[in-house]
Amino acid sequence: MNTSDSRAEHVFATAMEIADGAARCAYVDHTCAGDELLRNDVESLLAAEAQASGFLEGPATELEPVQAVKPPAALAESPGTRIGRYKLLEKIGEGGFGDVWMAEQEEPVRRRVALKIIKLGMDTKEVVARFEAERQALNRPFAGGVRERPRIMGDRQCIH
Repeated sequence: MNTSDSRAEHVFATAMEIADGAARCAYVDHTCAGDELLRNDVESLLAAEAQASGFLEGPATELEPVQAVKPPAALAESPGTRIGRYKLLEKIGEGGFGDVWMAEQEEPVRRRVALKIIKLGMDTKEVVARFEAERQALNRPFAGGVRERPRIMGDRQCIH
């Protein structure tokens, strides 16, 4: 930094401490009298400060309120919706990446099952991998030694 820059920064810093605009201009006029290079440097610093002032005082942009986007009715699950051989009966839970429904399996045997469905748009590789790990964790013997084999089915990711 040369002495001209140092002097311009000193004059600028002192000028910024003067709240009254007219008094600030008088100070710059008096201090820079006869030194056009110094005056130009100080005025450039003052202009940059004026342009930057208030930069962080408000939001970066005016944002519209965000509204939840609901899936089209044709894709949203509701009681009576059929997914493969399952008919959804009642939503019984909701998690970070999926909903759990009580469903009725109609074939090869008629029974009630829990069906977990990944939410639309959440079918990333990472979520599907977590879903598969959950499916494998659920693949354990139940009462009476019967082994249920949950599986992922179709283009809508589900575990039953």
